[in-house]
Amino acid sequence: MVVRPDDSETLLTPAEVAALFRVDPKTVTRWAKAGKLTSIRTLGGHRRYLESEVKQLLGGVIPQQRDRRQA
Repeated sequence: MVVRPDDSETLLTPAEVAALFRVDPKTVTRWAKAGKLTSIRTLGGHRRYLESEVKQLLGGVIPQQRDRRQA
């Protein structure tokens, strides 16, 4: 499937997405390969991710996390 972002859409690198989720960038790549996250390829073959999709996915993850200090 070919995804063409709007000109105003911000694209994130794997490292930026990984920092938001506190995972390794390779994990982000695995998520893209598994279809959990849509990736866009640059002309150089690098992956980029739609900020809106990442924020939406992140919004679904944060409420499920709990504060470790309360445990």
